[in-house]
Amino acid sequence: QVQLSESGGGLVQAGGSLTLSCAASGRTFVDYAMGWFRQAPGKEREFVAAISWGGSQTRYAPSVTGLFTISKNNAKNTIYLQMNSLKPEDTAVYYCAADAIPRRMVVPEVPAAYGFWGQGIQVTVYS
Repeated sequence: QVQLSESGGGLVQAGGSLTLSCAASGRTFVDYAMGWFRQAPGKEREFVAAISWGGSQTRYAPSVTGLFTISKNNAKNTIYLQMNSLKPEDTAVYYCAADAIPRRMVVPEVPAAYGFWGQGIQVTVYS
């Protein structure tokens, strides 16, 4: 079984930065893609960013491209989401997700492709 634990959320003023972390445990993570999704009140869960196991492949939602950066530390089984120039519309619960994705495949952007999820962490951006 895989456990994902997010940390680093909180309250930040618009224009500020936050870094989220997601630590994975429970098994050997080889060929596991991991990603971040978010869900605002009354809205569907949406893709934010994803990264392949080796880190060579990253994908971003258009709304965060150039502002957010996803990275990982395989030795720690941890991924990060550096969020810069935050806006009130970035306010949401952010979820970490993971699943075994063959390296030859493009990391997926749809929630249904990920079988393991963290509990989520709140990020609130105020103006």
